[in-house]
Amino acid sequence: MATRLREKYNQIKPELQKELGIENVMQIPAIEKVVISVGAGFAMKDNKLMKNIQETISTIAGQAATIVKAKKSVAGFKVREGMPVGVKVTLRGDRMYAFLDRLISIALPRVKDFRGVARNGFDGRGNYNFGIDEQLIFPEVNYDSIMQIHGMNITIVTTTEDDKEAYTLLEKMGMPFTKGSR
Repeated sequence: MATRLREKYNQIKPELQKELGIENVMQIPAIEKVVISVGAGFAMKDNKLMKNIQETISTIAGQAATIVKAKKSVAGFKVREGMPVGVKVTLRGDRMYAFLDRLISIALPRVKDFRGVARNGFDGRGNYNFGIDEQLIFPEVNYDSIMQIHGMNITIVTTTEDDKEAYTLLEKMGMPFTKGSR
């Protein structure tokens, strides 16, 4: 069964093709994957806290998250090679669309004083990055099971290399960008 956001994408594809002036149907921008990551350097010596962060991100994503380990030792940060420094999960397909649907329609409106996500999060290659200050905006997260409030970075990777095309795609999909000029 296709998710609600995937069906919406299939409906806006002809509109995107016409608006962007694309002749080949295969060149219409699409969302390739979504990466949710948490830099948890504050928890690198506390295994329970790192596991708690991993479980929280897994619950939010609906897929098992992995603990990222340091590749190099950095004396200035007291980091040794192999120490856990973060958590990440990559979503594709129906899980990706389901997560984006929950993010756009449920989680982001729960942010206090929410006025939209920043428009300047594009990286020049058609990918969009933004951060969330706390994981409690997701309804799946049980407040009592949280050991420490943490933020997360969400990266939306698209198939286009152009930021304007990616912006148009995300805007038509319902991403609540801040008001103003692009």
